[in-house]
Amino acid sequence: MKVLITTDWYKPAINGVVTSVCNLREELQQRGHEVKILTLSRTARSYEEEGVIYMGSVNAGYIYPGARLRVSPGRELYRGIIEWNPDIVHSQCEFSTFFMAKKIAEECKIPLVHTYHTVYEDYTHYFSPYKKWGRDMVQFLTRQISEKVDSMIAPSTKIETLLKDYGIHCPVSVIPSGIDLSKYDAQTRTDSRERIRRKYKMDRKTTVLLYVGRLAKEKNVEELLEYQQKVQESGTILMIVGGGPYLETLRKKAAELGVTGSVIFTGMVSPAEVASYYPAGDLFVSASTSETQGLTYAEALAAGLPLLCRRDQCLRAVVEEGKNGWQYRTEEEFLKDLKNWKEKEDDERRGMCSYAKQSAEIFSQKRFAGSMEQLYQRQIEEKQVEREKHLAKGHQYCILG
Repeated sequence: MKVLITTDWYKPAINGVVTSVCNLREELQQRGHEVKILTLSRTARSYEEEGVIYMGSVNAGYIYPGARLRVSPGRELYRGIIEWNPDIVHSQCEFSTFFMAKKIAEECKIPLVHTYHTVYEDYTHYFSPYKKWGRDMVQFLTRQISEKVDSMIAPSTKIETLLKDYGIHCPVSVIPSGIDLSKYDAQTRTDSRERIRRKYKMDRKTTVLLYVGRLAKEKNVEELLEYQQKVQESGTILMIVGGGPYLETLRKKAAELGVTGSVIFTGMVSPAEVASYYPAGDLFVSASTSETQGLTYAEALAAGLPLLCRRDQCLRAVVEEGKNGWQYRTEEEFLKDLKNWKEKEDDERRGMCSYAKQSAEIFSQKRFAGSMEQLYQRQIEEKQVEREKHLAKGHQYCILG
């Protein structure tokens, strides 16, 4: 099978879309499929490198930090894709590359499937001060996109529900994105915990609340800083791993709250190093409700970290209360769950960590690719039936004529 994956975001960017695309490509290739990526170049130049086709683009940070828009048509590269003749196109973003994906699917007469990764309602503050107008616009544009694809993929039931509420016009399949579980499990058998703790001068017995992710307003990291003000006296450290447009705002907030001495901002960490940070924590924390699935939750579980996260529909099938973590709704619940963890005996904590690893199996990269492979095959077969019906109808008209 020849699969073309299109995405506005690709390496070296670090986010859930990039992780999902890279893991899917790797696993599909291991299964013997040909996979190419169509994405945006970091400059105006279009080129192809190691099966990744980069279309020239310009900075569009005024829309969203790090965003880019295609400018170069890259006609030779485009013709090369058509001549390669993919069997299916899988779009991962709703902007520049989506329109290329649609054009390629139409020209090659092949299925177009689309993964809806982002709850755009939580991002409308970047371009509109009016929340209702932003929500209405998101719903309208999502319905427009659904009319142009054969099928949509939701990474969680939260997104499936959202899409149905929007009134979309195509079938939806729930397929959680997958990760390479072994990469995170392997870190627990190394000296990563001691090494990272030494690097940031953290005592071995200190309780470390770990957050990993992009620092943006919608991630609600400020809430974690406010809770840290209540627990820092009990020997608890909040370690925030990642960079982003909100980093300096959060540093200032930490200073205002008087928690600078108990909060560690690592800044941007290279993708190759991120996995080694998980074992340094005791609990993975997040106050975000803007996640579609939250791959960092899966990464934390795979590394044996129980979760302490704000209640969200995307965690409904992930967090088993008191077994691999907790979901909180209020500050009181957060503090109570943290106290519960601290008061556990060592063997009880080890039991939770072990169960956390087991529960990460639902995010297996192999399971993810297998489900996607089945969806691709089904869509290809349905498109073939559709073509045959169209040809039969045309033949019938010729006879009648």
